[in-house]
Amino acid sequence: MTEQVTQQLEEMPGDWQRALAVVAHPDDLEYGCAAAIAAWTDAGREVVYVLATRGEAGIDSIDPAECAPLREQEQRASAAVVGVPTVEFLDHQDGVIEYGTRLRRDIAAAVRRHRPELVITLNHRDTWGGTFWNTPDHRAVGRATLDAAGDAGNRWIFPELISEQGLEPWDGVRWVAVAGSTTPTHAVDARPGLERSVRSLLEHRMYIEGLTDKDPEEYCRGFLTGMAEAAAPRFGGRPAVTFEVFPRR
Repeated sequence: MTEQVTQQLEEMPGDWQRALAVVAHPDDLEYGCAAAIAAWTDAGREVVYVLATRGEAGIDSIDPAECAPLREQEQRASAAVVGVPTVEFLDHQDGVIEYGTRLRRDIAAAVRRHRPELVITLNHRDTWGGTFWNTPDHRAVGRATLDAAGDAGNRWIFPELISEQGLEPWDGVRWVAVAGSTTPTHAVDARPGLERSVRSLLEHRMYIEGLTDKDPEEYCRGFLTGMAEAAAPRFGGRPAVTFEVFPRR
């Protein structure tokens, strides 16, 4: 019998000051990596959130026109809990985001505006753990973010960002980190930021109450704690937030 070797997770790179997190919907970051973000902002690092949609199609019982401002409000409150003051929305349509040049250009513009060294996104692959099918929105935004990190540094890709918006190229992205990956390479100790990550997810109360009949706090704490503890054996026994890190240089 061949003994199975479990690859240990490396510490996330720490020599950076600015990060940009780009995801599809309100709550994506809270399910994915808010404990890490809380630890980073505590250390004085700057993090900005950019969301492709306002999550308007996420609650069956609420019309999208009514839902969008409510979910936007929840997202801003959620970000504030983990020390993120800036949340931007790209206003793509929830549920039908299309991968393509428009999405890449919008994300590249955000990269040029905020000039991060680290870009964060969510699982861009077809499945979650090879079992559950990932949504088209997650796949499109994750893939476009990986591409836009490079687009942002090339002045001949989307030159209108210079001529129309005054956004000069930014080639300073050093890593793209994918949260929720089933093939993670790096991790952040979840313990310092775990309680705030629970509170951050709880700010999406309207969405959570439409999602589950469980007590919201029990649901949020159980989900986030379970995910962090599942990573512990690969991170020296420490509960962790995991990322698949793609170096850019």
